[in-house]
Amino acid sequence: MSRSARPVLLVVEQLRRRVPGGIGTYAAGLARGLAGLDPGSRPPVRLVASRVRGPDPLAALGLPLETIGVGSRALVKAWDLGALHVGRDAAVVHSVSIVSPPSAAPLVVTVHDLATVRLPEAFPARGRRWHAAALARAARRASFVVVPCDAVADDVRTQVPGLAPDRVVVIEEGSDHLPPADHRGADALLGRLGIDKGVLLGVGTLEPRKNLDRLVDAYSRARGRLDEPWPLLVVGPMGWGPHARNLPEGVVLAGRVPDPVLQALYERCRCLAYVPLLEGFGLPVVEAMRAGAPVVASAVPSARGAALEVDPLDVDSIADGLVAASSDEAVRARLVAAGRARVVGLTWDATARAHVELWRRAAEER
Repeated sequence: MSRSARPVLLVVEQLRRRVPGGIGTYAAGLARGLAGLDPGSRPPVRLVASRVRGPDPLAALGLPLETIGVGSRALVKAWDLGALHVGRDAAVVHSVSIVSPPSAAPLVVTVHDLATVRLPEAFPARGRRWHAAALARAARRASFVVVPCDAVADDVRTQVPGLAPDRVVVIEEGSDHLPPADHRGADALLGRLGIDKGVLLGVGTLEPRKNLDRLVDAYSRARGRLDEPWPLLVVGPMGWGPHARNLPEGVVLAGRVPDPVLQALYERCRCLAYVPLLEGFGLPVVEAMRAGAPVVASAVPSARGAALEVDPLDVDSIADGLVAASSDEAVRARLVAAGRARVVGLTWDATARAHVELWRRAAEER
């Protein structure tokens, strides 16, 4: 790919979602990583998304933005039907999720996990059908598929027909996207919630595969064994699924919080508890590690041995992990050191450079 060549179009429609989730964090982190590279080391990159009314928040990502003149729902439907091609003047088109457009240029698609295949009971039937169809379309259209870890690569190679094994490329995600901590904002949040002490922290969109019910039950079992009755503060937006339940003493739902406040909570918490049933990467784990928090986690790829690993199906295992990571200072010190070592190379600069190399390969094979 010539450095003065046609642009790469980065399709970031995920950032138009009400709850962009971890895919949205990846999309924004990648865009900012690309914007921070020397322009001579990468091709021109333009963001692509549906139109919005008023000022466009995507302009803050530091890359030129190209909007398609329909709303998000209509655009996704058109792409599903094979309409509204993109990329006629592009070297490569890269979609950050399986919401992939028909493309006149080589297409790269990021597949974050195969959770709807591996854990179908955690998703509504309509969502499973759409994901299956979207994944099949992405496999037909894509020259390459990017995945965040080896486990997802194995899943894609074995579960998605029509993709040659060498078309699946592992690129890990970054961890350095959160802004400096807003401790005043964190103080205000905790004050509103009636919290005046340290917290055990849970982070993530509230949906069945995040395993909140078992985490809450584990906390209830662990609370009397903690050095102090620290509350379990759960931060994140409501996703889909049942949410109405009587929360036990000490469990507080904060909802979504601004990123600077989240960074402050990571820096202050006794530990992060992140125990999803299945995860393609697990950004909260590396966010917390970068902030110096001990992490209790199920076997998420992002941890790579730097967390206190627990069985997400075993409430007692989770409870024991909460006690150790929050109250045993030797364990805490070990986890903090392991976490800091784990995230050293997990930067969006490195992620962006790996994407640029893949785009060059895709363009050269055209």
